[in-house]
Amino acid sequence: MSDKKINPIYPNSRFKTFCYIKSVVTNPNIIVGDYSYYDDMNEGPESFEKHVTHHYDFMGDKLIIGKFCSIARGVEFVMNGANHMLDCLTAYPFEIIDEFQGLSRPFGQRGNRGDTVIGNDVWIGQNAVIMPGVHIGDGAIIGTSALVAKDVPPYAIVVGNPATIKKYRFDKETIDLLLELKWWDKDIEEIKELIPLLTDNNLEKVKKSLKELLKKD
Repeated sequence: MSDKKINPIYPNSRFKTFCYIKSVVTNPNIIVGDYSYYDDMNEGPESFEKHVTHHYDFMGDKLIIGKFCSIARGVEFVMNGANHMLDCLTAYPFEIIDEFQGLSRPFGQRGNRGDTVIGNDVWIGQNAVIMPGVHIGDGAIIGTSALVAKDVPPYAIVVGNPATIKKYRFDKETIDLLLELKWWDKDIEEIKELIPLLTDNNLEKVKKSLKELLKKD
C-alpha cells in the first residue's frame, strides 16, 4: 500500500458525501489502500475515524484496509480495546477503574485477537459491525447491519447477526482467476484499461477473457 495521500480528497467534485479514507485518517495504526472510500451523508465522510472504536495505542492492533473498498455510512470497526478478559472469574475491567488500579492483571493482557484486515475490492454495507481481529477476503460483500465476528473468505457474501455466508459471488474458477489477476495491484493506467472487463456482466465471456489475459501475462 502506498503512503501517498490521494488528492483530491473527494472522488467526485460534485458530491462531498464520500471521500478517500487514506486522505482523512490521522491514526498511524489505520492503514488504508488507494481509492478505498467511505460514504456518510449524515456525519460527513471525514468522520471515518470516529467509527473505529476502542482503538488504544497500547493495544498495538491495526486496522488495515486494502485498495478499492467501498464502505457505507454507519459501519463500525470494533478494535481489541473493547475486549474483556474471559479466562478468569469476572469479566469486569477493574484495571481501568481508578479505585482498583494495580489490583488486577494489566489492561494489555486482555484478549488481543490481532489486526483487523479488510482485503481489496470489499464492499461493506450500511451499519455493519466488524469485530476485533476479523480478516475479510478480497472481493467479499458484507450485508447491511451484518455483525462480522469470524473471518470471511474471498468473494463471499455474508449477511445477518452473526454474519454467515449466503453465497459466493462467482464460481470457484472465476474466483481463482480474479485472485491470480489481483487487478487492484496493477498500475492505475492498466486498471483503467481493465475497467470494461471488470464491469461486464457477461460472466462467461469475462471468464474466457481472464484466462486469455493471465496466459498472456
